[in-house]
Amino acid sequence: MLSSNEQITFIILVVICGALAFQGFSRIFKTVRFGANADRSDNLVGRFMTALIDVFLQKPIAKARPIVSMFHSFIFFGFSFYLFVNVNDVLEAYVDGWTTIGSDNIVAKLFNGFADIFSVFVLVGMIFFLYRRFVQKPKVMEFNANVKLHPNVSAGGLKKDSLIVGIFILFHVGSRWLGTAMHLAENGQTDPWLPTASIMSGFFSDWSHASLETGIHVTWWLAMGLIVMFLPYFPRSKHIHLMIAPVNLALGRRTARGAMDGITNPASPGSKTLSDLPWPQVLDSWACIMCTRCHEVCPAHESGTPLSPSALEINKRYFINEQGNGLFNGAGNISLLEYAISEDAMWACTTCYACVEVCPVGNEPMMDILELRRNQVFDAKMPDELADVLRSLDEQGNSFNESARRRSKWSKKLDFKLKDATKEPVKYLWYVGDFASFNQNCQDTTRKVAEVLTAAGVDFGIMGKREKSAGNDVRRVGEEGLFDVLAEQNIETIEKCEFEEIFTTDPHTFNSLKNEYPERGGDYPVKHYSTLLLELIKTGDIELKKKLDIKATYHDPCYLGRYNGIYDDPRDVMKMCGIELVEMPRNKENSFCCGAGGGQIWLPDHDDMTQRPSENRIEEAVSVGVNNFTVACPKDMTMYSDAAKTSGHEDTMAVKDIIDFVLEAMDLPEPVEEPEPIVAAAVVEPVREIVESVEPISVDSEPSQEKSFDEVVSEEEGITETEVKETHPDPNLDEMKTEEEIPNSDEYESDETNSGEPLI
Repeated sequence: MLSSNEQITFIILVVICGALAFQGFSRIFKTVRFGANADRSDNLVGRFMTALIDVFLQKPIAKARPIVSMFHSFIFFGFSFYLFVNVNDVLEAYVDGWTTIGSDNIVAKLFNGFADIFSVFVLVGMIFFLYRRFVQKPKVMEFNANVKLHPNVSAGGLKKDSLIVGIFILFHVGSRWLGTAMHLAENGQTDPWLPTASIMSGFFSDWSHASLETGIHVTWWLAMGLIVMFLPYFPRSKHIHLMIAPVNLALGRRTARGAMDGITNPASPGSKTLSDLPWPQVLDSWACIMCTRCHEVCPAHESGTPLSPSALEINKRYFINEQGNGLFNGAGNISLLEYAISEDAMWACTTCYACVEVCPVGNEPMMDILELRRNQVFDAKMPDELADVLRSLDEQGNSFNESARRRSKWSKKLDFKLKDATKEPVKYLWYVGDFASFNQNCQDTTRKVAEVLTAAGVDFGIMGKREKSAGNDVRRVGEEGLFDVLAEQNIETIEKCEFEEIFTTDPHTFNSLKNEYPERGGDYPVKHYSTLLLELIKTGDIELKKKLDIKATYHDPCYLGRYNGIYDDPRDVMKMCGIELVEMPRNKENSFCCGAGGGQIWLPDHDDMTQRPSENRIEEAVSVGVNNFTVACPKDMTMYSDAAKTSGHEDTMAVKDIIDFVLEAMDLPEPVEEPEPIVAAAVVEPVREIVESVEPISVDSEPSQEKSFDEVVSEEEGITETEVKETHPDPNLDEMKTEEEIPNSDEYESDETNSGEPLI
C-alpha cells in the first residue's frame, strides 16, 4: 500500500497526464471527422463483435510472417491481460489489505498464474522485436531509396518510436514482475501459481526487509507511473494501434472487394488532400502498425519502384502529428502528393489488392491511390501513354486502337461458325474481352476455348464488334466517366441478347461484370471460364479421354483470386486432366501479381524498376522444379510469355493456359485441312485491297439480306463487276471471291492488318 503522499502524487500525475492524453485523442477524433463522408453505420453491433473476435483470435495478424505473428501474440495477450493487472495494482496501492499474493482464493490464484505467464510472454516478445529491429535489421523493414518519406521518418523516426515503445513495455511489465518477486522474497515464500516470479525471488532472498520494501515501491512506481506518463505520448505513437485497430477492422468496407466505392463529388471526383479522403481512410493512419507487411507483398515495391503502401500510411500519420491543430487551419489542404506519396509511385500501383489482403489492421492504402488517380485524371494529369490508351478506348472501345470490326478476327481460323448472340438466343454469352480478342499471344488460347466448348456441344455465342472493353482497368486508372460510358454501352448491347449466363476468360472483365455492373443496371449471372470448364467436366459434357503425365504450377490471377475468391476451380480442372500440381511458395491469397493490373500493362516500365514482377514470378516457378507455368487470364498469358523470354527461361518454362490441358486431355481428332486454292498473287492482292476498303460483310446477316461481293463493291466503291473483271481478268475470280468471305468474322480481315500488340 502506498503512503498518503504517494497516493496524492499518483492522482495528480493521472490528472495531468490524462488531460494531455485527452487532447491527443480529441485531435484524432477531430482529424478523422475532417475526412469526407462515408457510411459505415450498418450493423454496428455485428461489425464490432466480429472485429473483437478476430482480434482476440489474432486472425488478422496471422496472415503472414508466422514466427513474427507468434511473438506479436505473446505481447498482445500479455498486454491485454495487463489491463486487469494494472487495476489490481492500483487497488493494492489504495485499499488496505488488498493483495492476491498468498491468497487461498482460486480466482486470485488463477489471476497470479496468468499474470506470471503473460509477464514472461510480453518480455520475451518485446526482446524479440527489439532484437529484430535493431540487430537483425530485416530488409523487409526498409524502404526503397526512391520512396517518398516524411523528413522525420527519414531521420529515423520509426526506429525511435519503436525504441520508446519497447523500453516502456519492458520497464512496465518487467518492473511489475520483479515487484512480485520481491513480495515473495519479503514473505520468505514461493508460490506454485507464480513459478517464474518464485524463481526470481531467490535473487532477493538476502535483501533486508527495508530494502525489499523500498524495491517494492520503486517497481510499483516504475510499472504504474510509467504507464500514466506514457499516456500523452500514446496517441502519437505506433502503440495507438492497440486502440484504433479493432475500430478500423469493425468499420471497414463491407461491399464486394471487386467493387470500387462510387464518387461522392462528381464536380471534383477523387481525392487530392487529406480532407478529401473518406474518413475511414484517414483513420487508417492511426491503425497502421508500421510493420511494412504491405510493401513486402507489393509487386511495385518489390520491383524497385517508388511505391510503398506502408510509407503512404506512415507519412500521413507523421504529417498529421507534425501539423497538429494547424491541420484544420489550412495545412490540411496540402496535396497528398507533396508529402504522402510521389506521383510516380501513384502510377506504379498494380491494384493487385495484396496490401489490403495482408494488412493485420484492415488498412486499404490502395484505395488512397485510386482516389488520387481519380483526381489526377479528372485534371488531365496522367502519363502520355495512358492518355493515348484512354483515347483509343473512347473512340474504338478497346485498348488496342483497333477497329471494332476486327474484334472477331481471331475466329477466322476456326473451321466452324460462331453464333452472334445479338441475333440469336444462346445458353452462354461469351464476353471475350480485349486481350483475348486482339493480342496475338492470347488469340490461340481464345480459339482453343471455342474449340473445346464446341466439341462439348455447348450452346454459346459472342457479341463480336458490338462488344467493348468492360472497363475494369479504365476505372482503376481513375477514368470514372469513360468507365460509365463503356458500362452503359455494354449493358445496352447485353440487354439485346437472349442468354442464361455470361462467362468470360478475362478475370478483369469478370470482376467488372460481377461486382460493378449490377449497380448500373447490368445484374447478370456471370462466371469465369475455369468454373464453366469444371462444371462441364463434372457433367461429362467435356470428356477427358486421357490423363496427362505433366507436372505444372498455377498462378492465381489477382482479380480472380484475391478479388473474387476463386482459387480451387482452375486447380481442380488441372487435376482432372491428370496434372501433378506443384504450388509456388506464394499462392492463392498470397499470390504475387504479374504486374499488369491497374493499367500497368498500358504503361512503360518505370525507370527505377530492377526486375519486372512477371520475371520474379517466373523465377519462383523455376525454383519449385516445374517446366509448365499455368495461367487462367489473357493478361497473364501476355505478361508471362514475355517474361519467360526476357528472364532466359523460354526454352525451359512453357507458359500455358488451363484450356491447353483440357484440349490435350480431350484428345480430339485432328481436323482435316482442305487444300487452299492456288491464286496468283497479282490477282489476290489488288482484289484484297478493294475488299478491305469496303464496309465489311456481317457474319450474322440474314441470308436473304446478304449481298454478293459484286453488289458490295458496286455500292460502296462505284466499281462494276465488269470493271473488276477487266482490271483483273482471271478465270478463278468467282472462286476466289468465295474463298475470301470469312464466316467466322464480322468482316473480312487481312492477316497483315493487325499486329495484335497493345497500344502503349
